[in-house]
Amino acid sequence: MSIADDKDILRLIELAKNEDFGPGDISSSLLDDPQQRATFHLIAKQCGVFAGREVAAAVFAAYSTTVDMEWTASGVDGRRIDSVPAQLATICGPLGTVLSAERVLLNFLQRLCGVATLTRAFVDAVSGTDATIYDTRKTTPGWRVLEKYAVRCGGGSNHRMGLYDAVLIKDNHLAGIGTARLAHDVFEMLNRLPMRDAVPTFVEIEADGIEQVKQLLKVVGIDAILLDNFSLDQLREAVILRDDLGLRGKVALEASGGITLQTVRSVAETGVDRISVGALTHSAVAIDLSLDRV
Repeated sequence: MSIADDKDILRLIELAKNEDFGPGDISSSLLDDPQQRATFHLIAKQCGVFAGREVAAAVFAAYSTTVDMEWTASGVDGRRIDSVPAQLATICGPLGTVLSAERVLLNFLQRLCGVATLTRAFVDAVSGTDATIYDTRKTTPGWRVLEKYAVRCGGGSNHRMGLYDAVLIKDNHLAGIGTARLAHDVFEMLNRLPMRDAVPTFVEIEADGIEQVKQLLKVVGIDAILLDNFSLDQLREAVILRDDLGLRGKVALEASGGITLQTVRSVAETGVDRISVGALTHSAVAIDLSLDRV
């Protein structure tokens, strides 16, 4: 199924249209002939990574079924835009319709391209290491599916989609449990999983220090351990502990917490398998695009 067929995305597009279009586009209604066919070029005015091709057609479809789009080689999800201005697509349709949809279209595409571009920067920064860049749940409300799609366009990987598809037991779940009882209590938690209807895609537990890592490595059934706000030395120590137990490839180690483009390479070089970066979605800056009438 295309991402643009997702009912939640279609509802989001409809909401965006309604808040902008309202009862009608007054400015476009003043044209001599709003129904005359017109041609526009979608232009990237800033270098980055493109994302949103599947969404663009759905945006126009919310306004009219008579808008045609023809994409260039630059208008491909995940494609780098290294030279600007770059033409991404040619759009033909009723002049009034295209003008009415213009801002909503650009709002979606600029945001998605921004997420993809920032993600690619992080992916490039860890190139040559064994670490994979992951997103988080720190997404714009209502935009999670789209922003995680943009992360994939940028070469990143998706963490859990929500609370419903994976287990991530964090520090607040474990508050009050002493280190000596951690392995036992986590094992008991995981024993309750078969009583739940959902089958999680993975099971991950957060550790707040090396002693907790030691305990969690004893627990069968853990797919990943989250190393939140660990120092580089602590990350290296956790990797050595895991590897000495022969658990590389069986238990993934994931670093997180305030990781930036300036620090991500050093984190990756500690030997962790995964690096989760909330900034991919909560701090991405929109890429400059425009719709220019030919």
